[in-house]
Amino acid sequence: MQERVVMDEKGIERAIARIAHEVLERNGGSHAIVILGVPTRGYELALRLARRIEDIEGVSVPTGAVDATLYRDDISIKKEAPALKKMDIPIDIDSRVVIIVDDVLFTGRTVRAAMNALMDFGRPHAIQLAALIDRGHRELPIKADYVGKNIPTSMVEAVSVNLKEIDGVNSVVVGTKKSATDPSKDDKE
Repeated sequence: MQERVVMDEKGIERAIARIAHEVLERNGGSHAIVILGVPTRGYELALRLARRIEDIEGVSVPTGAVDATLYRDDISIKKEAPALKKMDIPIDIDSRVVIIVDDVLFTGRTVRAAMNALMDFGRPHAIQLAALIDRGHRELPIKADYVGKNIPTSMVEAVSVNLKEIDGVNSVVVGTKKSATDPSKDDKE
């Protein structure tokens, strides 16, 4: 199967803008929200979302990162020791609405791990989830509150989010996994 671009730079920008408006509408503005991205690309998307909300509201939103690595349920079966990425929770999250941002929502396990990590830092009023891409195939009962684009995929496909800050280009690409015979080898969970 050949790779196909399912979102280009403009598509990603439109999705972030729409999600920003949805977040503000649902939460009655930006006064009680904290935006935390799941490293690596979720963090960059969180920064973009925060900038867009600031453009709309004229108010800066606390933004940081929540590293779910040590909270994953597959940590004991990984061949390599986990490498911590980035944990940056800029303010007290008690009684705030925390919006977790991830690039691809797949099985739901990364999001579950991120929620577990958050509980070590406080008790939010609510946790909401924003995902640029929802590809389906959930293994846990997790649903995104805000979705940039739903992309139905097969288990032998891989979804790659490319961001200018990391990859030099903005795009979302669907292609065949490197290990098409073993669907569990996908990195995007």
